Amino acid sequence: MSSLAAPVFPTDLTSPLAHARVGLDSCVHCGFCLQACPTYLALADENDSPRGRLVLMRAALEGRVALDDPDVSTHLSRCLGCRGCESACPSGVPYGHLLEVARETLAAMRPLPILARFILWIFARPSALRVALWFARLARDTGIAAELARLPGSLGFPFAMLASTARNATPAWTPRAAATRATVATLDGCVMEGLFAEVNRATERVLAANGYALRAAPGQQCCGALHVHAGDAETARRLARTNIAAFEASGAEFVASNSAGCGAMMKEYGQLLANDPAWRERARAFGARVRDASELLAAAGPREGAPIRRRITYDAPCHLEHAQKLSAPPLKVLAAIPELELVPLEDREQCCGSAGIFNLIEPGVSQRVLAAKMDCIAATGAPIVATGNPGCLMQIGAGLVRDGRGAVARHPIELLDESYAAAER
Repeated sequence: MSSLAAPVFPTDLTSPLAHARVGLDSCVHCGFCLQACPTYLALADENDSPRGRLVLMRAALEGRVALDDPDVSTHLSRCLGCRGCESACPSGVPYGHLLEVARETLAAMRPLPILARFILWIFARPSALRVALWFARLARDTGIAAELARLPGSLGFPFAMLASTARNATPAWTPRAAATRATVATLDGCVMEGLFAEVNRATERVLAANGYALRAAPGQQCCGALHVHAGDAETARRLARTNIAAFEASGAEFVASNSAGCGAMMKEYGQLLANDPAWRERARAFGARVRDASELLAAAGPREGAPIRRRITYDAPCHLEHAQKLSAPPLKVLAAIPELELVPLEDREQCCGSAGIFNLIEPGVSQRVLAAKMDCIAATGAPIVATGNPGCLMQIGAGLVRDGRGAVARHPIELLDESYAAAER
């Protein structure tokens, strides 16, 4: 890496990273983050640890390395953005935000990889996304994805991810509880509605069964998480404004998400739009209304369903555990299912390697991180892995498809919905 290079980006508070310097200054380089970082554990390189990346950010900000130095981009791109380091940090370093603004600063000088730009372009355009997801469902439902999942290495892995989204239809049942609690509008989500529509319908049913009144929010789009994590913050801001307006029009008291990454992003819209005077307060008010679906269910009990005699293990999505700081609600959802055996998962709080589009852009690192997760899952002997995020469901699901044990990944709400359906029979 070149040193003592002239700064390529002005350091006089003109870059997003410079605006966040106070957060950068809070790091005391203690090293508690190292064992919480999946890329450091996988690669054993200080530059691929949170502490090392913060040093690189500071060096770039102060002009000691050039912002367009390829090594700076490489090490920042390898970060999963799982924010596990935030849970381990005694100084409260806002690492996730620093990573986002660093990538935004770099993106102004070095274009994102072509594949990343193509994926982000699709997700920002509802019509293009609908077409892409239609073809994805076609490949899944015809069995093409399952066949191509057998291809070696990173060639077959995306198809294994797609094959893992297949679901058997849950027996139809109608919630009978009165709407005695708050009104809720649910985020459809991009991948959730496109590939996990059954989970969305299950979420609506179990919320209604626990006394929540559902409200429609037409006009909602992608939450923008993929874009802001990649450094395309401007597109994320545009999507955020669209979603705020759509959910405001719904009149719902709460906005519910069954996707950990989407929920974390929407809760942070106030930060994303902090420099937009016209939207700042609306974004903060909106973020305060966002709840993970498991939060709402835990607040309601949730009510108990019929027994399901199965052995499962639970993997905590990073953006639920570390970004939203929610550990107990998903476990309360699972605890509402009588006779369900929950086997503890070692390192459940460690990332699975999905991280949005990371597994497609950095497949080598992603697979090394996933390998450690799969070893822990195999040790439980559980045939079902419960996790509440579409990326995690597909990443872990693909690993399960390819290891041939017959285990599957399921959303906790799917299991509760099944329990409620059995109680109605």
